[in-house]
Amino acid sequence: MMSSISLRTLILGAGLAWTIAAFGHGNVTPQPVDTGDLPDLGTEALKENPFRAGNEYGNLNAQAVEVGKSAYAGNCAGCHGIEAQSGGLTPDLRELTEWDDEYYIGRVMNGTERGMPSFKSNLGQTAIWSIRTYVESVSGN
Repeated sequence: MMSSISLRTLILGAGLAWTIAAFGHGNVTPQPVDTGDLPDLGTEALKENPFRAGNEYGNLNAQAVEVGKSAYAGNCAGCHGIEAQSGGLTPDLRELTEWDDEYYIGRVMNGTERGMPSFKSNLGQTAIWSIRTYVESVSGN
């Protein structure tokens, strides 16, 4: 037989889990990103990751990974998990492929109706693509 204390704890815990799931993205405060010596990529959304090996700035891949790691920790990990390992409430970013670059940049810059905030006024494209480069480095894609 379940005691009233443990039943109350169970109900409160379920309510907290629902609240986190429903409002998890809502209170994100974008953190500034020092992009170091990486080039300014401008404001018009690029259609593919310029830091991926073989692309325009692919020679800066390792530097972009380091910038992206820090940027991810301050802006993405709270919802999408440490090292991009989602706990299931948000998309697992490790599952994105290089063919999903347009999807990625659109979501990050514009946000979603389901709670992901827009980062286009807080993070430049250099920071955003650095995050993508970092995620690719931990996902094996």
